[in-house]
Amino acid sequence: MPSRKELLRIEGREVPISNPEKIYFPQRGYTKLDVVRYFLAVSDGALRGAGGRPMALKRYVNGAEGEFFYQKRAPDARPPWMEVVELKFTGGD
Repeated sequence: MPSRKELLRIEGREVPISNPEKIYFPQRGYTKLDVVRYFLAVSDGALRGAGGRPMALKRYVNGAEGEFFYQKRAPDARPPWMEVVELKFTGGD
């Protein structure tokens, strides 16, 4: 059964949110869509503070209480408007 998607219009772009009903914070019952809406609510300040800095995404695939991994590269199947850069450091990885 294919997962449900919710389409949000953000900054003039349609952004699909897969599995919007997935529970991310079980103790409070917050869903993935709740987390997305929270990030949208605080985005102006958060982006002002993080602007121009390299980022890695800490992903909790099975909710905030599950295991996580760091996603350091943007996926190949990303929207064409998403900006990415490659950083290289002397001395290795």
